[in-house]
Amino acid sequence: MILNLSQRLFHLFLLILGISIGVISTLCLNTFPFSIPNLPFFVPPSTSKPSLPLHQTSQSPPPPPPQSPLPPPPPPQAPPPPPPQTAVASTNGTSNYMPIDVSLGNNQTFGLMHNMSDDELLLRASKVPGIDQDIPGKQRKVAFMFLTPGALPLSPFWDRFLKGHEGMYSVYVHPHPSYNDSVPPDSAFYSRRIPSQPVYWGTMSMIDAERRLLGNALLDPSNQRFVLLSDSCIPLFNFTTVYDYLMGTNHSFLGSFDDPHKAGRGRYNRQMWPTITIEQWRKGSQWFELHRDLALKVISDQKYYPVFRDLCRPPCYNDEHYLPTLVNILYPEMNSNRTVTWVDWSRGGPHRGNSGGST
Repeated sequence: MILNLSQRLFHLFLLILGISIGVISTLCLNTFPFSIPNLPFFVPPSTSKPSLPLHQTSQSPPPPPPQSPLPPPPPPQAPPPPPPQTAVASTNGTSNYMPIDVSLGNNQTFGLMHNMSDDELLLRASKVPGIDQDIPGKQRKVAFMFLTPGALPLSPFWDRFLKGHEGMYSVYVHPHPSYNDSVPPDSAFYSRRIPSQPVYWGTMSMIDAERRLLGNALLDPSNQRFVLLSDSCIPLFNFTTVYDYLMGTNHSFLGSFDDPHKAGRGRYNRQMWPTITIEQWRKGSQWFELHRDLALKVISDQKYYPVFRDLCRPPCYNDEHYLPTLVNILYPEMNSNRTVTWVDWSRGGPHRGNSGGST
């Protein structure tokens, strides 16, 4: 009995001691709190940036705001249009641009103005082949080339002559460069002015003007015959008669004869020998009509042109001797040795009268 009482007291003592320890431990835990972070079961591979420097707080900075999506790239821009071509217009509607002569139908063309020098023009013209005469449907044309100091007072007469024959002719006008003309759009002379230079009677500038007219006309491969005219020339027959006559032969019409007098051989310069002998020296009228083959040979001459330029001075007149002598030396078989232009010399003097005519 005494033993059982002692055991019960011992158990009570242990119970009280345990309760006391528990109470004391609870009080200590409440006084000094600490926490254990919650950790996941699996730690994924770190995708965070390197740890912050030591002097920075250990707390992670707030996440950056989400970036807005980049705008799509702008569509490629179309290349800028080419700048407009600079045109130097004259009162007759011609412009300083290329190409030289582009047909628009009904014999209407762009202007003939260009920036080529005479050498460039003649070189380019010499490489333009004529049309094949055997190909049907290819219309051959007559080029009417007017060498004039200014206005063409007889242009209404020529318009009437040419009317109804569009596509069978071309017109080229070489006036003084300072001349300002005004041509109605319905005229055959509209926009037919070529780049020109001053021309002085009896000098090589007349030959330069003739070659300039030929060069511009040769750029059109359909031009087959080339007629040099002045501001006082008029046709003596209708267009059909003139056209058929010129197209019916392969010969050119250029006066070339041996004049033994002072106005002929008397103008020969002995310094021209041996390139040109006095036996080869010829004289003829300035006004000519050339076949395309001979016209190409005339603008291609580089041997006899310098001789006349340097040694034919008044009273030697280039326009009366250069072409007659050149053709006589090189191509006599291509020439009929006569002209189709009648000139009125009844008034005398060095210049022809205003009643001169052509074909």
